[in-house]
Amino acid sequence: MVERTEHVEIIAVDFDGTLCRDEFPGIGEANITLIRTLLVWKKQGKRLVLWTCRCGDALREAVLWCAQFGLEFDAVNENVAEVLERYGTESRKITADLYIDDRAVRFEELR
Repeated sequence: MVERTEHVEIIAVDFDGTLCRDEFPGIGEANITLIRTLLVWKKQGKRLVLWTCRCGDALREAVLWCAQFGLEFDAVNENVAEVLERYGTESRKITADLYIDDRAVRFEELR
């Protein structure tokens, strides 16, 4: 588990390739370690955002699949209420303190 989550309040997490193995449009094998970690963080009061390119029926299936593990989100492909209140509008970018995604890389790692 990441030690530096004390200051983290909002966590945005991707679905395909992250919460589950990427088998789009299907749903692959669950990443149980990540799901368990997110459940702990949720109990600690962290806000969870499902941050995925899925939409329509595929998105509904993903949300229902997550719920089977007890994983429920404060927002899905949108900002949490506190962010909307702070900025007064919804932006295309999800605001989070931590982004978990199979395609993520820090610029420093590219050098």
